[in-house]
Amino acid sequence: MSSADTKAARRAKFEAVFEKIRDELIEHFAAQGMPEEAIEWYRNSLNYNVPGGKLNRGMSVVDTVEILKGEPLNEEEYFKAALLGWCIELLQAYFLVSDDIMDSSITRRGQPCWYRLPEINLIAINDSFMLEGAIYHLLKVHFRSEPYYADLLDLFHETTYQTEMGQLVDLITAPEDKVDLSKFSLERHRLIVIYKTAFYSFYLPVACALLVSKIPYSYTLPSGATVQPFDVSRSILIPLGEYFQIQDDFLDFSGTPEQIGKIGTDIVDNKCSWVVNTAIRLANPEQRKILDENYGRKDAEKEKVVKALFEELKIRDVYAEYEEKVVGELRQKIDEIVEVPGGLKKEVFNSFLGKIYKRSK
Repeated sequence: MSSADTKAARRAKFEAVFEKIRDELIEHFAAQGMPEEAIEWYRNSLNYNVPGGKLNRGMSVVDTVEILKGEPLNEEEYFKAALLGWCIELLQAYFLVSDDIMDSSITRRGQPCWYRLPEINLIAINDSFMLEGAIYHLLKVHFRSEPYYADLLDLFHETTYQTEMGQLVDLITAPEDKVDLSKFSLERHRLIVIYKTAFYSFYLPVACALLVSKIPYSYTLPSGATVQPFDVSRSILIPLGEYFQIQDDFLDFSGTPEQIGKIGTDIVDNKCSWVVNTAIRLANPEQRKILDENYGRKDAEKEKVVKALFEELKIRDVYAEYEEKVVGELRQKIDEIVEVPGGLKKEVFNSFLGKIYKRSK
């Protein structure tokens, strides 16, 4: 079996769990005496908004639990890990449905945004709330008797709140229709990225895996040193998530549509991206004026001017230097992990880093 076949088989197995939990959610909804029309609406919302993405966040839970266990999961273990993975995908769907409304987006995952469908409109706001509510119903049904149930609830609530904080800072920093580069900075970009993306995309899947694997909050090494695995994980995964988003921002500028599967739009959309923030830091007054006059405009010629300035400022070299520095630091942190039975494993973090380092799409 080729690696592509293995990947497809893993995805198919993970997707089969979604079908089970979707049916479970619909059954519970119908049992409340809801009319057929509402049941159909909810089913359509789940099918349209939850599966269909890359599923990296959700499948990371399963991968991490397998690494921590060191052997294949039995059916029950797999289901629990995959269920938590789908709870993260439900959280992602909740964010995306509402985010698309806030951003007046047109398409998502190659189809019209949910709120853009003629019969949906702003009922999508309530649909996003229902996607979030589904998480806590599933956690209650499947994890209520577990000693770590309250920790799971805390984790999902805290991560949701952190992501919403990041979303607020992003929305007020870079509205698409009002360009003000004085609000931009690398420090502001870092804050947005950590809160809006890194917590829920990188830390949340691993924290879920640690809880379901019953890894304790602290344990003692043979040397007598104390390890706090959740803190260690956060200290690696938050910078890793920041690196991932900076890489994404760089690819939006540097990658071809064939390479990244889309046309980069960060410049015309006035995105508070790492690339423009780095340019702001490097620009002399004359170059800064060019940025102020051309960035964030729905104009192909002005976009070309900005891209030419990015090349003039040697953004590609700055990125290459940043990438090597951050990856070196991350590898050092991972190497410092001392592996003991029932504790953290380096492979959890190396597998994340391996998927990201030098990626081109």
